[in-house]
Amino acid sequence: MASTETTTQTPRAGFFVRLYSGNGALDIVGKRRRWYAAILVVAVLCVGSMAIRGFNLGIDFQGGTKIQMPTAGASGPIDSGRVEEVFSSTLGKPVASTQTVGTGASASIQVRSEALSTTEVAKLKQALFDQFKPLGRDGQPSMQAISDSLVSESWGGEITKKALIALVVFLVLVTVFLAFYFERWMAVAGLIALGHDLVITAGVYSLVGFEVTPATVIGLLTILGFSLYDTVVVFDKVKENTRGILGLTRRTYAEAANLAVNQTFMRSINTTLIAVLPVLGLLAIGVGLLGVGTLKDLALVQVTGMIAGAFSSIFLATPLLVDFKLRDKAYQQQAARVAARRAKLANRDAQSTEVAGDADDAESLDAELRHERALAAAASVPARTSRASDARRTRRPAGKAARPTGKRGR
Repeated sequence: MASTETTTQTPRAGFFVRLYSGNGALDIVGKRRRWYAAILVVAVLCVGSMAIRGFNLGIDFQGGTKIQMPTAGASGPIDSGRVEEVFSSTLGKPVASTQTVGTGASASIQVRSEALSTTEVAKLKQALFDQFKPLGRDGQPSMQAISDSLVSESWGGEITKKALIALVVFLVLVTVFLAFYFERWMAVAGLIALGHDLVITAGVYSLVGFEVTPATVIGLLTILGFSLYDTVVVFDKVKENTRGILGLTRRTYAEAANLAVNQTFMRSINTTLIAVLPVLGLLAIGVGLLGVGTLKDLALVQVTGMIAGAFSSIFLATPLLVDFKLRDKAYQQQAARVAARRAKLANRDAQSTEVAGDADDAESLDAELRHERALAAAASVPARTSRASDARRTRRPAGKAARPTGKRGR
């Protein structure tokens, strides 16, 4: 009796289980050309916006005059649109920007324009007071409730200059750190990812049209550290997975790097979410409830930079690193050895399967032949008939006495 053999296979884990455990659910490095195309489209859109629309620079960078007054007047709440109308009709100049900041009793209207002379400022303040009669701290209409300030564009230029110096110093230190702690190509890939984050963040600011203030510059410098941290975490895992890989044939450098990205994927996502949620709270509460415009500028640049930094560390930095490394002949030869080994194993498995299949077929064929022969033998043998001689032996002739045996009965 032939025995049957049953083969049990372990069911493959689901996509989200493999994604959370880091077992290679995403083929990020293998499909890197798709990510390059998507990143290129977004980068071109951002650069085009910066080139065509430019930035909405605040008074701190362009210079000008800022007029501030309470939103409460003797006749009720003061509308910012009417303030713009009074400004234009009094001075014959357009308003650069008008916004309401703060809530409740501390709410105020800020009007920004090009630099005004002392005479123009006095004329404007008198017209605003005559039209709205803003209330002072004592609840009575007061001219002192309307304040003005003159900002020189040289101050904004000084801020920009210092920010650029800080950016250059930061990039130099980052390059030195990555080159010594990791290697040259990791430093190059990390800097490209860092540049991607700056371009995307600046492009979003240009598309949205938010005013660029000193808080924006501070937030832009802040996100650089976050982006670098996420990239270093991924590169550290890549370094661990690819240690001594040139002498191994189990997986290629690209596959080891892709495994590292999967192993750190959930960590990057969780870290980004934890960092973004407080900033979103800052954006919602500080701007929506408190009406603080400075918090809006700071929150937008940080949210955009954090998301861009997490994306670039996963989908840009490591794929670029793989492309740089595969330009080396040593890694190309190692990939060829891995492919040759896998082809050899696949050929061996195919031959084993073929031999096993032939043996099973031969055994099955022999069994069928034996069965057919047995059936044929059973069908070809005729039924046995008794012969006449047998009948004569068993029958005694009638009429004749039995032959004496020579024995007498006792």
